[in-house]
Amino acid sequence: MPVTTGMVGQGFYNRNSAPQMAAIEHVLPWLDEAVAVLPLGGAAPIGLADFGCSEGRNSIALMQRLVPALRRRTPRDIMTVHSDLPTNDFSALFRDLRPEGRSVFAAADVSSCAVAGSMFDRLLPRGSVHLAMTFNAIGFLSRKPVDRLPGYILPNGPSRVRGVGEVTAEERAAFADQAREDIRAFLAARAAELVPGGQLLLQVFGADGALRTCDGIYDVLNDAVLALVAEGRISRATYERYYQPVYFRTLDEITEAVETADIPFRIERGESYESPVPFNTDFARTGDLAAYARDYTNFFRAFTEAVLRIALADHPEAEALVADTYARAERLLREAPERYPFRYIALAVRMTRT
Repeated sequence: MPVTTGMVGQGFYNRNSAPQMAAIEHVLPWLDEAVAVLPLGGAAPIGLADFGCSEGRNSIALMQRLVPALRRRTPRDIMTVHSDLPTNDFSALFRDLRPEGRSVFAAADVSSCAVAGSMFDRLLPRGSVHLAMTFNAIGFLSRKPVDRLPGYILPNGPSRVRGVGEVTAEERAAFADQAREDIRAFLAARAAELVPGGQLLLQVFGADGALRTCDGIYDVLNDAVLALVAEGRISRATYERYYQPVYFRTLDEITEAVETADIPFRIERGESYESPVPFNTDFARTGDLAAYARDYTNFFRAFTEAVLRIALADHPEAEALVADTYARAERLLREAPERYPFRYIALAVRMTRT
């Protein structure tokens, strides 16, 4: 079974990805820096590739920023590439790339395509990409390194605030090793696709000291799933086999994976930063707890539901269980929001393909 089939489609991810865009906005100046140093010799189109585009709202917005910046340097044709898993819902992406039958870039010399496949494999022709990007997607592991995670639904373990569940040091080490190998596989694939001197921007949710992006989100999801176990609606064995194959790295873990591997990349800059969360900001301003619980739940449902569906695929009440899990999570957030505080820690690294 795949670790995930992607984000929730039919427009749901697009509608609930404002926190991700807020984290991306912090590194937009980094993309300007990357464009300024791109090698633009030759006659082939300039390739811009986003790996993990989901339904495309944020991906297209990024390309709309990059195309004018490139136009100030070169008149060459541009190709925007939007890539995600074969099971991703690309329908919104295609509609938004050509609203009313015309390119969103309003230029005949800008073409766009979608490429389906795992970001840990080579997906594009050799030397066809000048600027590659990925935002958050690399946090999802390429494989599940253990069959069961009996103490909690995430390898990083529960937050200090909630403290319900545990992950052993040995279990966490298995995921840290997998995360390291995934970074290296991703970079090896991009090294083949990028031109020498090409730029790569890797941004992902993560952890920085006591702050972790996973805290709150997975605590409330874990509590909701454990309630189903307590009610006898799913077995303890199902709970132990179900976990989110996502790993929250530190910046040091990313840089170590790059610097200790035989990979032709040079790190230009790296940073850990806290990004503002729109539904936190709105709640502080309005005090509307119902809206906060709804928006918070929809935010993490967009990227966790597919994994839960895989875990419950053989259950006769799978559809009802999925719906009840997120309804319960939303109720828990309304009843005790202080148990599940959420802060968005992001990591970013810009590299040059040497």
